[in-house]
Amino acid sequence: MPADPRAVLTRPAPPPDATVAYGDHPDQCADLRRPAGDGPPRRLVVVVHGGFWRAEYDRTHTGPMAAALAALGHPVAQVEYRRTGQPGGGWPHTLTDVLAGVAALPGLAAAALPGLVASAPPIVVGHSAGGHLALCVAAHAPATVGGVLALAPVADLAEAYRLDLDSGAVAALLGGGPADFPDRYAAADPSALVPVRPRTVVMHGLLDRQVPIAISRSWVAAARAAGSPATLIELPNCEHFGLIAPDSAAWPQVVDALRSLHDDLPGIDAASPSR
Repeated sequence: MPADPRAVLTRPAPPPDATVAYGDHPDQCADLRRPAGDGPPRRLVVVVHGGFWRAEYDRTHTGPMAAALAALGHPVAQVEYRRTGQPGGGWPHTLTDVLAGVAALPGLAAAALPGLVASAPPIVVGHSAGGHLALCVAAHAPATVGGVLALAPVADLAEAYRLDLDSGAVAALLGGGPADFPDRYAAADPSALVPVRPRTVVMHGLLDRQVPIAISRSWVAAARAAGSPATLIELPNCEHFGLIAPDSAAWPQVVDALRSLHDDLPGIDAASPSR
């Protein structure tokens, strides 16, 4: 792991193979990466970046992660969305953008990178605020999601507001607190959206200082109690950013969780080429 875990946020990555638009706004887009090798067909992996929904953090910092997953044979899309601090960001467009992107990306990826399979719902991998968005997509549009890998997700917005995570990030997203906008929290807070149908794996490091692991513990317990197929994996020596850093000690466990999700889903038609 690098001396500064945040180094992954500025680390360069190979350029994507293509960029596609799922809407008219410049941030309604995604970078695509073709899978390496000639292995069996695999579902598209949609990576939803974090950054507490703020404009200063975009999909660029997930480039190393996306490139590493593509090198392992997964087709990957790094979805972008409108964020707080920019026109159109925040409620409701941050959420509706990701909903629209996840639904559209299998078809868009197959058209932009001929040979990819477009029929299977993708696995959505979200980190931090992106984990929150991934859980929301699974709750609101389960048919568009094959499975969810939520990495240190902000899975309880009311609690994150109470804790003032990232100095008002939740208030910036939803316009205020739960007492101010109860309907927004009811629609956007994963803690209010259980059960979720798609299989979900939550991973969280015990050393995380950005998003307390108690949030993930609470969400998984509530989801399982409601009948959701949810699993929590706790990483004793991992902080917040190691989950998206391909050179971290946690990365092999992230890969194993993704493969487990993928292998537990119905297979893709082997007659359909993956490349």
